[in-house]
Amino acid sequence: MGPVGGFRAHSDGEEVTDMIKTGAQIIWECLEREGVKHVFGYPGGAILPAYDALKHSGIHHILVRHEQGATHMADGYARASGRTGVAVATSGPGATNMVTGIATAMMDSTPIVCITGQVGSKLIGSDAFQETDITGVTLPITKHNYLVTHASQLARTLREAFYVASSGRPGPVLVDITKDAQQSSCEFDWEAAKPHLPGYRPDLSPTQDDYAKALKLIQEAKRPVILAGHGIMVSGAMNEVRELADRTGIPVTLTLLGLGAFPASHPLNLGMMGMHGEAWVNTTIQEADLLIALGMRFDDRVTGNLKTYAPKAKKIQVEIDPSEINKNVKLDVALIGDLREVLREMLPRLQPVDCSEWRAYIDGLKGETAVRDIQNLPDSGHLYAAHVINDLWQETRGGDVVVVTDVGQHQMWEAQYFKHEAPRTLITSGGLGTMGFALPAAIGVKVARPEAEVWVVVGDGGFQMTMAELATMVQENLKINIAIINNGYLGMVRQWQEFFYDRNYESTPLLSPNFAKLAEAFGIRSSVVKERRQVVPAVQAARRHEGPMLLDFQVEQEDSVYPMVAAGAGLHEMIRRPNPLVETAEDE
Repeated sequence: MGPVGGFRAHSDGEEVTDMIKTGAQIIWECLEREGVKHVFGYPGGAILPAYDALKHSGIHHILVRHEQGATHMADGYARASGRTGVAVATSGPGATNMVTGIATAMMDSTPIVCITGQVGSKLIGSDAFQETDITGVTLPITKHNYLVTHASQLARTLREAFYVASSGRPGPVLVDITKDAQQSSCEFDWEAAKPHLPGYRPDLSPTQDDYAKALKLIQEAKRPVILAGHGIMVSGAMNEVRELADRTGIPVTLTLLGLGAFPASHPLNLGMMGMHGEAWVNTTIQEADLLIALGMRFDDRVTGNLKTYAPKAKKIQVEIDPSEINKNVKLDVALIGDLREVLREMLPRLQPVDCSEWRAYIDGLKGETAVRDIQNLPDSGHLYAAHVINDLWQETRGGDVVVVTDVGQHQMWEAQYFKHEAPRTLITSGGLGTMGFALPAAIGVKVARPEAEVWVVVGDGGFQMTMAELATMVQENLKINIAIINNGYLGMVRQWQEFFYDRNYESTPLLSPNFAKLAEAFGIRSSVVKERRQVVPAVQAARRHEGPMLLDFQVEQEDSVYPMVAAGAGLHEMIRRPNPLVETAEDE
């Protein structure tokens, strides 16, 4: 920006040069320069100057129905695109409504920037109307946050916010801006606002000694396993991980958030690990002599009881965040750095590993449940969630499809029965386990990837938490299909009550509205499905329909996800389906 050029008038009538901008104008100018094209938000008094200045911006604002939805939309946008998502809200309740979405992004390392309005700087600390110390509230659940009280601080702060959110291990950053900082004016100099953070060093590199130790362990291993996590997609290391597996012949298991990072159809892909992972995968990990953890953090849902986790295995972890090293599992070698760069350094030095005997042993563990397909799911007159997920996968396979799930039983069935071949095709809340995530996150996904076929797979409980965002979807004219797995319970909680609380179904039976009529109220086409034979026609109809469609799948009520590792149990201590002849033929 230069000092020359005509004069223009601000709303107060003052004429200024083009180099002088209000704080509100600087917000949008900075977002545009960061490449932002969409923001998700909800206006209010303390952020109103920024909304007034939006008229001068080319950024498209998407009006949500609840600020939690804004953060989930920004989260879904970021996960689907790899770019930083942006959410905007006012002070007080607007800002606090964002907390759950911010915590969700923090746990799953999603880069989002949340911009909140704040009361005038002279009112801070006075308990003014709609005042909340949102930087204090969000300190534990943001990668970093800021309180901006002067317009002159805005450009540097916003540039830092985007840099911090997207670099190293990504995460949410909150920028709280007082109303007077938005209204006052200052000189805008983009170049002078370049981030300078000498204490922030996200780019680390392992030593050559670390590389040598890791390579030695890999070449000497007889029963190695690669543990593939979400960090593979964050780093963009999908090709490198595949080359690692192909070159060495080492089998690969995946975390929930890692699904899609390694093709489901690849012969070395064993499937998902952990609490509801495949039985043979968990047994494989327990029998392994080397675990190679790539972009995963040894979450408790993956390891089970740490005292009995992979007792025979040495452990290598490639991780960009030093705080994760030896946090949950004691390592033999830690390679701290960006996964793609670390693998590019290692790959030329790797030789094939003789895993033939090991892989044959694993194949023997699979037995007849090695492939979850339509033949494993006979139709006996009952409609199970597994039927729905399996048929949805069969109908959409080969297409550019993104599935966004909520949290609960349906989330695990999706992970088991929908085979993800490509990265960023499963968007789900992992670390925080946020019910209500799916519908708003799917809106963000569709905005980020309008060409993709987007499916929401959601329980009847989680859907009711954020179903108001149907209005956002319709207002933005977004073609999103919604599959409600409707079992009349808070399904996963009911399952725990069945297993561990003597079937005391306290507060889990769930009364729901008529979802078809609800959809109709929003102008959305719908269909109710109660039988297996109706599933495929309903999915086909939704795909053909030009607008959004809601499918209410009324499934078996007291079905459970198997296998299951109880909280505190060892990974090998799985609860298996008690009747091997049960209709869904899930994993034994």
